[in-house]
Amino acid sequence: MASDQLYITAIQPDIVWEDKEANLRQYEALIAGITGPRQVVVLPEMFSTGFSMAPERLAEPMDGPTVRWMTEMAVKHRCIITGSLMIAEDGKYYNRILWVQPDGKIGTYDKRHLFGYAGEDKHYSPGDSRLIVQVNGWRINLMVCYDLRFPVWARNQGAEYDAIIYVANWPEVRSLAWKTLLQARAIENMSYVLGVNRVGSDGKGHNYSGDSSLFGPLGEQIWQHTGSNACQTVILERQTLEKVRTQLPFLNDADKFVLL
Repeated sequence: MASDQLYITAIQPDIVWEDKEANLRQYEALIAGITGPRQVVVLPEMFSTGFSMAPERLAEPMDGPTVRWMTEMAVKHRCIITGSLMIAEDGKYYNRILWVQPDGKIGTYDKRHLFGYAGEDKHYSPGDSRLIVQVNGWRINLMVCYDLRFPVWARNQGAEYDAIIYVANWPEVRSLAWKTLLQARAIENMSYVLGVNRVGSDGKGHNYSGDSSLFGPLGEQIWQHTGSNACQTVILERQTLEKVRTQLPFLNDADKFVLL
């Protein structure tokens, strides 16, 4: 049976460019400082390095130090830790989101849509399958940054999930698109949508305003934080989700299709 509420803590940091140790120290302090229920902690895209195109130098295997750190944090704080990082596997590099549980199990999703404008497709390999995870009866679809621009990939056929989490390094210059598309994904999929972004500037001179946000299943803005670091716990309400989907069963009328 699904729990009535799900507590998710979104961490919106100023990522130190390509400095894994400094970033992990920052997150460790923030996670330790969370008050109240600590169920799922969400870090942004490439949380340990920033959105770098240097996986040849910075990527790690699945048994590398950053994954070990995520596991240690999940066990220590009895919560799920999720976020994306550079992973090296079988001679390829992936922008991979990990869903690390305190029991040691790890779910993975490799970013499907690589950001060609920044050359991401020249350094990383795309994923080919979605990952819908479960926690306390809640089903969550995990996505990474540029995936947000492609609604078919997120389509909620048959109400197969209750929420989407997008982790990102989405620049300030396109913040309007970020906020608008998060809201649109919530409306069209009748689900909660949480987007977790970063702030500050990266090593390429790109600025980030954060705008991490939670939208409800009718597109209502529940929370948004702009311009500075944040560590905010938001609550997903089962009753709200079920009421919306029962009173407005729009998902039943959606087109049927198969993703190839």
